[in-house]
Amino acid sequence: MAFNFDESIDRRHSDSFKWQKYYEQNVIPLWVADTDFRSPPCIIEALQARIAHGVFGYGFPPPELTELFIARMAERYHWRVQPEWLVFLPGLVSGINLAVRALTGPDEGIVIPTPIYPPFRAAARGAGRRQRLAPMVLNDGRWLADLAAVETELTGVEKLLMLCNPHNPGGTVYRREELQQQLAFAQRHDLLVCSDEIHCDLLLEPGVEHIPFASLDSDAEQRSVTLMSPSKTFNIAGLGASLAVIPNPRLRMRFIAQRSGIVPSVDVLAFVAATAAWRDGQQWLDEQLAYLRGNRDWLRARINELPGLHMASPEGTYLAWIDAHELAVENPQRFFEQAGVGLSPGAEFGDPRFVRLNFGCPRALLEEGVERMAAAVNAG
Repeated sequence: MAFNFDESIDRRHSDSFKWQKYYEQNVIPLWVADTDFRSPPCIIEALQARIAHGVFGYGFPPPELTELFIARMAERYHWRVQPEWLVFLPGLVSGINLAVRALTGPDEGIVIPTPIYPPFRAAARGAGRRQRLAPMVLNDGRWLADLAAVETELTGVEKLLMLCNPHNPGGTVYRREELQQQLAFAQRHDLLVCSDEIHCDLLLEPGVEHIPFASLDSDAEQRSVTLMSPSKTFNIAGLGASLAVIPNPRLRMRFIAQRSGIVPSVDVLAFVAATAAWRDGQQWLDEQLAYLRGNRDWLRARINELPGLHMASPEGTYLAWIDAHELAVENPQRFFEQAGVGLSPGAEFGDPRFVRLNFGCPRALLEEGVERMAAAVNAG
């Protein structure tokens, strides 16, 4: 490999949110979705050049960034995106909240798969919207949203369906027929769709492809808001470069109006980092994916050897969703934290019987963390 993903970078005494949680504690942080890999050299060099310029006034989206994104969508996902569809954002979570507030009213509801990335349900709660929860079920080793389970409960006040593809947690990459089923559900109930596709480039399973929901057909396009970002892919989440793709001009105007005066513009350095990532970062990404596949495969085999734990193989993301319901412990996250491993509690996603583990780290750190987990499980 040209890039060293085994490199150990000391983040304990940095401004890392991930590592500061356990500052001066003997706990390995494998929780929040932030990898421990050095970002690609092309991004670092581009940022250094921009900083050397020395002036950091208000910026605007570089035309090159728009062109790169449009070309990327066409080449990788066969999705023809128009430049006027793009709304640049300082973070994907703000996009989720804007979508909830722009696309639903105070007395309306949202259909949300669960377990799911916590900001989805937090956005609904924060806006005071009703929630209908569709369970994620394990089907042949893949976590899938069971929309049929919630269909009879709908009352007609529901106006928005939330998707996460690849799904977080669980790592499912939805197939075309599965997305078409979700589109049919949205059509039957006249729902708009917000699709979080932030992990779309992080596909680990050979032969699996990412299909943007909006690319299914013109109807899917016109009823959707798609959220994307290079942040997880290239480990630049702290810079806040994201965007919403909104083909329907009426929905786009509502979305933009909702952000006015509240959600700021994107930082000029974030624009620089995103441009460099999508222009020059492919070789680094290819090697990162190979490394992550190795971590995933090792982790799955090791976790499934441990009594009381089970892990399905994520097709995408660098996040493992570990079933700990057979452990004789009340709180799996606290149990492993006391053993020296910081994991995300499943309760935050919607199921306290699980924990989420971030394997986007050097293998040595991953092995040390999992061996601590093994020691705790076997001691019990």
